Amino acid sequence: MTDSRTPGFGRRAFLASGAAFIGAPALAQNVNDTSTTEVENEITEVVRRNTSSFRSMRWEPHFDNLKNGAILVDLTSRALHYWAEDGVTYKLYPSSVPLTEDLTRRGRTKVVRKVEGPSWRPTPAMRKRNPEWPEYVGPGPDNPLGTHALYLSWTYYRIHGTHDTRKIGRRSSNGCVGLYNEHIAELFEMAKVGTQVLLI
Repeated sequence: MTDSRTPGFGRRAFLASGAAFIGAPALAQNVNDTSTTEVENEITEVVRRNTSSFRSMRWEPHFDNLKNGAILVDLTSRALHYWAEDGVTYKLYPSSVPLTEDLTRRGRTKVVRKVEGPSWRPTPAMRKRNPEWPEYVGPGPDNPLGTHALYLSWTYYRIHGTHDTRKIGRRSSNGCVGLYNEHIAELFEMAKVGTQVLLI
C-alpha cells in the first residue's frame, strides 16, 4: 500500500519498470551430509550471472555451537547459510548484500525481533542521500523489506525479503541482507529470537 502522505512515491521508487522474475528459483536445500556440494547447476542462468562461489558450508569453523540455530552471511558469495539447532536442517539461500564497503558491517550479532509484514523507515543516512524518499512506508508491495524481516541487534540492520527480485545475488542494499520473499518466509519460520548471526 502506498502512504497517502507521500504522493508520487510508490512501486516505481523501488521497483524499476519491466518484468520481474516469474518466480524465485528454489535454491534452498536440505543438506544432511558434511561434504561440500556445488549447487551451481541448480541456479537459473539469470542468477548464475550474479552469484559467485555458491557452495554449501559447514557451521563448525564459524560457530562454537548451534544453540538457537545459526545464520552465516557470506558477503563474497552473496549467500546466506542457516543451520538449525538440531544439527540436521541446513538451508542455503542466495542473497543481496550492501552496495559498497562503507555500507557493509561484518561480525557477530543475533536476531532480536521477528516481524511479518514489516513497515519501513529510511535511516537518517539514507534520507540524507535520498531526501526525496518518504519518511515511512507501511506493509505491502511498495515496502522494500518485503514480506518478513529478522531484526538484528545492530541498529538498522535486518535480514529481510524484497519485492524486487533483481536485487538478489547482487550488491544492491543499503546495508541489510535481502532474500527472495519465499525464502525469508521459510527462514522466518525456522529462525528464533536469539539465533546467532555472523556476517563475513
